[in-house]
Amino acid sequence: MRNLTSTTHSVVVQEAAAALKKGGVVLYPTDTLYGLGADAFSNTAVDKIYAVKERKDDKPIHAIVSDLGMAGKYGYIDDRIRKIATELPMGKITFIVKKRVGVTGGIMRGMKTFGFRIPDNRFCQDMIRVFGKPITATSANASGYPPQNSIGPIFIQIGKNAGLIDVAVNAGELPESKPSTVIDCTGKELKILREGVVSSGTIQDALL
Repeated sequence: MRNLTSTTHSVVVQEAAAALKKGGVVLYPTDTLYGLGADAFSNTAVDKIYAVKERKDDKPIHAIVSDLGMAGKYGYIDDRIRKIATELPMGKITFIVKKRVGVTGGIMRGMKTFGFRIPDNRFCQDMIRVFGKPITATSANASGYPPQNSIGPIFIQIGKNAGLIDVAVNAGELPESKPSTVIDCTGKELKILREGVVSSGTIQDALL
């Protein structure tokens, strides 16, 4: 595993993207917590994410995308999503939308929906740009355990499964934060599946 702490931003981005292109796993900082990144549409790569977390494969994993344009290639985007994405800070909300016909593999196996977040984070955006496709964005913690905000405790928590991580991007200790707020946008009415860093009231106000 490559533990990247002192190399330049561009080198770290290139190494992380190269690992993703080879089907590897990247531990990386996001707007909220450290995440586990892999090619979101590779069965083999996503299986590694489940193995790192020791998570049941019937629990969905979401992705980060560069913008709504990229998200729209894989799921259906409506005006409500566009308004929320415009009015509220990026990186804090995960949208669940109906997936497009023919989108399969990886996080989409057996799924009718596509979950995504648009990060407001330079490293995440550059990594997506170089990789060119959605990247998994599940929190870097063992299933059933709380997320940690620095990589040392993360490695301790996931134990031997840390050996499945190819590149670790060490951004130091991240500020304590709630996870993203998850919104189900598949029906006529929006549903808050998880209230995180953005409150349900703030989301409702953005739609007025």
